Amino acid sequence: MAEATCRRELELEIPAENVQKTSEKIARDLARVARIPGFRPGKAPVTLIRRRFAEEIKGEVLESLVPERIEQALSEKKLTPVTRPQVDKVEFTDAGPLKFRAVFEVLPEFELGDYKNLEIEVEAIEVGDTEVNKTLEEMRERAAAYAPVEGRTAQDGDYVQVKLMGTPAGGGDPIRAENVVCHIGAEETLDSFNQNLRGASVGETKRFETKYPDDYPDPKLAGKTYHYALDIRAVREKKLPELNDEFVKELGEGAAGAKTLEELRGKIRERLNEARDDQQKAQAREKILDELVKRHDFPVPEALIEHQMDVRLERVVRSLAQQGVDPRAVNVDWVAMRQRQHDRAERDVKAEILLDRIADAEKIEVSDEELDKEITSFAQRSGESAAAVRARLTKEGTLDRMKSKLQSDKAIDWLHHSARIQTIAKREK
Repeated sequence: MAEATCRRELELEIPAENVQKTSEKIARDLARVARIPGFRPGKAPVTLIRRRFAEEIKGEVLESLVPERIEQALSEKKLTPVTRPQVDKVEFTDAGPLKFRAVFEVLPEFELGDYKNLEIEVEAIEVGDTEVNKTLEEMRERAAAYAPVEGRTAQDGDYVQVKLMGTPAGGGDPIRAENVVCHIGAEETLDSFNQNLRGASVGETKRFETKYPDDYPDPKLAGKTYHYALDIRAVREKKLPELNDEFVKELGEGAAGAKTLEELRGKIRERLNEARDDQQKAQAREKILDELVKRHDFPVPEALIEHQMDVRLERVVRSLAQQGVDPRAVNVDWVAMRQRQHDRAERDVKAEILLDRIADAEKIEVSDEELDKEITSFAQRSGESAAAVRARLTKEGTLDRMKSKLQSDKAIDWLHHSARIQTIAKREK
């Protein structure tokens, strides 16, 4: 039966004879180079060196003997730490043995339960005329032109380009922007802007006050009141292209080789079907991992959970940065957000441990050719040579991690092929 924790403690001892021998060697080496007032270099007596540099000698003895003793104990007990052993409770006297405790975590010991022929359900993802038409509308939106309005003032749906000046009530730094585009009536546009820009004409200046809500996403504006002056520079309306063969020709490479609207519909349907297959495969994999974790109860090293929490938080930060948002400017309690990742991180670590065990049980391995292929693919994405990528990964010590990830992917594929998967109607949220 597995222990309730992955933490291990070893009370270890190094014989006094070994400690003395090492201590004397370090003192002699130090005596050869130490500069002591009243003595020529290398001529100070070792007894003086031992008194004067007692702490330095003690530190070097620990550095020299402790790691070696820990390695020996781990080998004897056939233990593989997942964290670097922490040393505490050190007892170190001049004449006695060196005693200490090594604390670390190991992977859990447990029996693999039933992992073959898992039964899971995945929700159907519809690909029909509705989905094709929605994609076509999105393509029309991206190809839209913005034409100046004629014979009328600004109204809902229009895009108004303004020069903006905002002064905070009660003093402070003003906001200035030469070209801001406001979409009138849009959900993301503040009501005060919508109300004051409706009926506006080019050349006008609109003056009004805006009170930002306390939960406004930009912390610099949240809860504050600004007096705005907006110079109207242009009013444009969106013109969507007609859905016809001419529209397909205008798309060029975006039409993926289609020449007519009917051909484009076919291409879209193919792409949506491929995306559906990928999504359902990803959905099935998640369900398989959930089922595996549910069937196995074992402790998980906290250090691995902590690392996974960091990985998940880094993804959030990277996603914000890719959207052009400075994570430091976002009003988020990052410590609380990291802590909320704990349960999910624990599940991820459990799944990874299980996949590793299943790969061993089923003799699922990654060949050199498969690793080379992954490195080549990585190199193409990063614009480097395969040799440069391999050298960098080897230097960083992450080549084994890449191989481990490939092995996990192969194990999931094996489980996916052996699972009994039923497709059910999409559940209403």
